[in-house]
Amino acid sequence: MTKRSPFKYFKTSPEIIRLAVMLYIRFPLSLRNVEDLLHERGVDVSHETIRYWWHRFGPMFASEIRKRRISGMRSSLWRWHLDEMFVKINGEMHYLWRAVDHEGEVLESYVTKSRDRKAALKF
Repeated sequence: MTKRSPFKYFKTSPEIIRLAVMLYIRFPLSLRNVEDLLHERGVDVSHETIRYWWHRFGPMFASEIRKRRISGMRSSLWRWHLDEMFVKINGEMHYLWRAVDHEGEVLESYVTKSRDRKAALKF
């Protein structure tokens, strides 16, 4: 039994829908900016259509990206490091410890008033 395509009843090709949604999600662009970028490439769609596509296909694309990222974490190339920063909260200095992966994604964060590396490594 084959899986039904989620793009079955759409006139626009799946590649254009994917491009429009990814442009909107990945970059700080408004719906009208994405509409303009697609218009420059010869694709005439309204910003409301892009919003509809984002609402309909965004979660599906996000789950695909998440699956790819998780499978990449099993790889021996996946690395993370502990990052320490000083931040001022209500005028007081605090230590912000962050676990950051090789792509720059923050995995976890921990704030303390005193510098305690052992406690930061525990989290």
